[in-house]
Amino acid sequence: MDHASGDQGAFGQGAGAGDWDADLNGDRLREECGVFGVFNHPDAAAIAAIGLHALQHRGQEAAGIVAYDGRRFHSERRLGLVGDTFSDARVIDRLPGQAAVGHVRYSTTGETLLRNVQPLFAELDAGGFAIGHNGNLTNGLTLRKQLVRDGAITQSTTDTEVILHLVARSRKARFVDRFIDALRCIEGAYSLVALTNKKLIGARDPLGIRPLVLGQLGDAYILASETCALDIIGATYVRDIENGEVIVIDDEGVQSHKPFPPMQARPCIFEYIYFARPDSIVGGRSVYQVRKMMGQVLAEESAAEADVVVPVPDSGVPAAIGFSQVSGIPYELGIIRNHYVGRTFIQPTQNVRDQGVRMKHSANRSVVAGKRIILVDDSLVRGTTSVKIVRMMRDAGAREVHFRIASPPITHPDYYGIDTPDRDKLLAATHDLEGMRRYIGADSLAFLTVDGVYRAMGCEARDPARPQFTDHCFTGDYPTALTDKAGAVASQQLSLLAEAS
Repeated sequence: MDHASGDQGAFGQGAGAGDWDADLNGDRLREECGVFGVFNHPDAAAIAAIGLHALQHRGQEAAGIVAYDGRRFHSERRLGLVGDTFSDARVIDRLPGQAAVGHVRYSTTGETLLRNVQPLFAELDAGGFAIGHNGNLTNGLTLRKQLVRDGAITQSTTDTEVILHLVARSRKARFVDRFIDALRCIEGAYSLVALTNKKLIGARDPLGIRPLVLGQLGDAYILASETCALDIIGATYVRDIENGEVIVIDDEGVQSHKPFPPMQARPCIFEYIYFARPDSIVGGRSVYQVRKMMGQVLAEESAAEADVVVPVPDSGVPAAIGFSQVSGIPYELGIIRNHYVGRTFIQPTQNVRDQGVRMKHSANRSVVAGKRIILVDDSLVRGTTSVKIVRMMRDAGAREVHFRIASPPITHPDYYGIDTPDRDKLLAATHDLEGMRRYIGADSLAFLTVDGVYRAMGCEARDPARPQFTDHCFTGDYPTALTDKAGAVASQQLSLLAEAS
């Protein structure tokens, strides 16, 4: 196994860009991760690097590729963006082979350390095994504690490593059966790509919460989190991996295994609202068209008298277009985003830190001044960025500012791979609608309803008995057991009882 050198990477060993990045992104939902796999291509690592570029929006903290050349595995894992490492031909040259798996990471579990960068690799008795994971295990911490008590030696702080140990401990004869054995132990959300010395394996959790697609590029097969990664390499979309499906690709072709009892799929609604790239097709739906439809339904539900519709870039753009089309109010770019502000920009001193949002977003005064504007964004989390944007619009001369959110109020945290704050940090969990409006300083505030989201998805309404999507952030309806969360609450209660006695 060849290991990447240097633990510092682009961001050092700390938690990224610190307060500066928190100021710009603390009020946004943070992306999860993206996975990519390729089998039977002479330039597998280069193809994986290009695919990861297309998935960069799903994680900007770290990137890694593990390749296999028929004799040995090679690994390059670094902190930073895909282009920071894999645009260098010398790095790709260190990843020979016709099969590779790749991963872009935003850490929802585990710190931003090189040892947590995926794909993770281990030498098992059956040979080398590399794995990349998009999602979050809701019993990962519980399993990890049990494994450590039983003598396991862990190298990372990620829940993904639990899967490595479970595969290693299975006594099944065939590798695919050992892999399935491990899946039977885990709970939560996952899309996995794994590489052995003979196979590329993909798997999706029984509810299909996280996405995974199969593509073909000539004689090569591709696995990816989104179809945009197929498009960028010129691959043909074959199909979505089904919920609860394990797909095995080797020299014999593609085999499908369905080890779990059939369940109704419940894909994550936030893939459509925020996470997936607009040009991706997720579950047979165009993400761009769905977001535009969300804006159209929002305009029907929450109209306002105004002169111009302004998106909060970039995530609010499709919904704002839809809102404009239905309302008949002109769409204008009243906010200009600076795409060149990133993690490497010099961190401002504390006395100018409040200006951070202006470095990322600037008012287009010629559009805003003297106008009644409707601001359209995709979601509202803490509300801190919304406060600054409303203030920016007023400073630019807006007469009225009406805020419209193309998703329902986020009232519950996520445990499936989305980095949401604790519930007491969610604005909608601590304020009523009027309280939120006053907090952000808008003249009016409205959210898309839960049924409105479902209408935009092509459903008549949400079926409370059998919800069609994973929508717990809006409804509190978590689709799986939250074993780690329940254990933490129980431990806290025991601790309080001990203190009381």
